[in-house]
Amino acid sequence: MSKFALLFLLVFFGGIVAALMYSGTAAFVLYQLVYFLNPDDRWWSASIPGLRYSLISALLMMFALTLKYREYSALSPWLKMPAFKWMVLLALMYYAVHLVAVNPALHDKFTFDFTKLIIIVLVAYKLVTTEKALDACLSAYVVGCTYIGYLAHITGRNYQGRVEGIGLADAPDANDTAAALVPAAAILMYFAWVSSKKIKILVLVCGALIANGIVLINSRGSFLGIVASLTVFLFFMVFSRFQRPGQRSAAIFMILLALSGGLYVADDLFWERMSTLQSEDRSESGASRTAFWMVTFEMMDDHPFGVGAFGYQALSPLYMDEETRGGLEHRAVHSLWFQGLSEVGWIGLALFVAMLVSIYRLSSKAKRFVVEQRNNNAYFKILALECALFGYLVAGSFIDRFRAEILYWMILFLAVAINVFYLQKRHEDRDVGRGLGSTRISRDGYENE
Repeated sequence: MSKFALLFLLVFFGGIVAALMYSGTAAFVLYQLVYFLNPDDRWWSASIPGLRYSLISALLMMFALTLKYREYSALSPWLKMPAFKWMVLLALMYYAVHLVAVNPALHDKFTFDFTKLIIIVLVAYKLVTTEKALDACLSAYVVGCTYIGYLAHITGRNYQGRVEGIGLADAPDANDTAAALVPAAAILMYFAWVSSKKIKILVLVCGALIANGIVLINSRGSFLGIVASLTVFLFFMVFSRFQRPGQRSAAIFMILLALSGGLYVADDLFWERMSTLQSEDRSESGASRTAFWMVTFEMMDDHPFGVGAFGYQALSPLYMDEETRGGLEHRAVHSLWFQGLSEVGWIGLALFVAMLVSIYRLSSKAKRFVVEQRNNNAYFKILALECALFGYLVAGSFIDRFRAEILYWMILFLAVAINVFYLQKRHEDRDVGRGLGSTRISRDGYENE
């Protein structure tokens, strides 16, 4: 048995024990690790039993929630998070679009997968009820991204200058995989700022492997996503009125470190690929994607309620000539925004935007609340998660990731931070004001027994 296979089995069965004996949060951490390790498609999969590891970890999450549903619900009620209302309505919209879907069989398959994702997000929100639990989930995400970066390093580019064979269960394409790594930049930047020296060293190692992985993959959208998320985060670190001693100098140091590290791992092929961002030649740049995006409006004139999952690809020959399609028979729209519009129409896209707006508005309230509490770390943790989500949205603007796992994980992480730092504290304050005491959270940072 290979070392990777043995390590995976130890992590998997150790995670089951931790979820049953210690905290339900461990069940979602296990689900995250299984997602990134993706045992079914790795070279070491022949050495492990052929189990449905992702399904087992998902069922473990539901079982852990069932065991202590009242305790979890008291700390993380779904109805207090408006974004989940829009998320559920979006899932229901997919079922409604079945009536007009161009390819009902494919649409139903991906609708079912999307429903499972929404259920996972809702269950995870219940299980992750404290800051320590949130940190465990963020750490699991970073570890998973680091593993993908390591895979990219040992795999290397093929003769076409691309990295293949390192994809995730819902992101087999290299660009989709690179986008999954984008939110790690802002999260790692936050950890590098607030953590101890030993953790800072681990952060540097993880950051180097992740950055090298993105460079090897040569994804322009992911490059823009990282630049956008880090720019916003570091801008607020430097110019925010909410400061602590040494914050600006730390931000400037991190900017220099990120620039020097990026320049070190970036090679000529990477910069050649990035230079095509400004190219007007459609054959070598992504400029032609705007033509695909514009076609969506024409398609919506005929199908205002959407054409279902993969409906755009099926109808693309009717709306684009062969030259626009680049010689291919079917083309994707190459943008999560236009993918959503084409799949579930104007109503579905409005639900998606409403979900993002609602969580941003509540996040802004949470930041104002922690500022009043003078909780510097909480403010910048929420900001880092906002930037992580923003970075993924930027990267996803150039690929079809409307139903991506990582996108909804970022919404989940931000929702958990809002709950932990704002909703729970506000509830405690009201209880204290009424003389009812406050919700008690155990010293281990997870949940009451």
